Amino acid sequence: MGTNSFLKVLPEMVTFVRVAELGSFSAAADLLGMTPSAASRQVKRLEKEIGVQLLQRTTRQLRLTEPGAEAFARCRELVLAAQGAMEIGQQFAAGPSGLVRISAPKAFARRVLHAHILEFLRRYPDVDVQLIVADRDVDPIREGVDLVVRLTTKPPEGLVARQLMPVAHILCASPRYLAAHGPIEHPGDLAAHSCLSLGEHERDNHWRFGKSEGGDEAEVIVRGRYVSNHSEVRLEGALADLGVAVVPAFVAQEALDAGSLVRVLTGWEYRGNYRGHAYVLYPPNRFMAPKCRALVDHLTSALSASSSGRAPPRAGSRPAA
Repeated sequence: MGTNSFLKVLPEMVTFVRVAELGSFSAAADLLGMTPSAASRQVKRLEKEIGVQLLQRTTRQLRLTEPGAEAFARCRELVLAAQGAMEIGQQFAAGPSGLVRISAPKAFARRVLHAHILEFLRRYPDVDVQLIVADRDVDPIREGVDLVVRLTTKPPEGLVARQLMPVAHILCASPRYLAAHGPIEHPGDLAAHSCLSLGEHERDNHWRFGKSEGGDEAEVIVRGRYVSNHSEVRLEGALADLGVAVVPAFVAQEALDAGSLVRVLTGWEYRGNYRGHAYVLYPPNRFMAPKCRALVDHLTSALSASSSGRAPPRAGSRPAA
């Protein structure tokens, strides 16, 4: 290929990147405003110019070949650089602008992100936000989402991960339940109580605890009348006086502040499988759009402050001057 001959296949490179990202000629064609057959022809032209097969095509899926994976990495960097060049104007304008699409799990979106996004929208009047609530692992590349919030102990490879806040699980129950069934002073006491557990895995009713001071540990097998793999359902069960629920601290915070729930075993740390941090994830991109960078910086700053003890903003409150 001559020095400048790559210029004639730049559109083909863009099409190839979108096909590889979305795993489908049809999806890429919809995104690019062309027919699937036209997208297929463009990729074939690129393969002819480069001299290698880039994609393995089957009736069920598309897979990158080994040289295709190398070509994809280089072509994608080129596409991202072009997108960055188109957004230079934003960097020198009055501020970030445009639409940011961000996804997050339901409970975290409603109880944590929502208030901070409202604050962000007030501070950045030229930026719009689409909050996608989904209790599943959203793929930002394949699904066209700018930012993804995920609660995990290990962020996925291939994506940039910015830590937002730790996610700890706590035990809580209603005052009426505790008044009727007695106090809980040691993890072993839970065996005599109704407990609301997850039920996703065989050992989800094996609750483990530890103390940072002294190294004491305990494990108890719990039982209860209501089992659910959704934290807000377990929270509502506790509010209905059904027993002791294990939920993320951010899910219970509003009820704890109102006094409708109280923490149980505050001197012990719950050490179940569902711990970690909340991360905001996005594809590696040296030319990140200012609108996305502004939202990431806002959330990391706000949630870092919240987890260090400062109260988060309420949904109807205005940011401090």
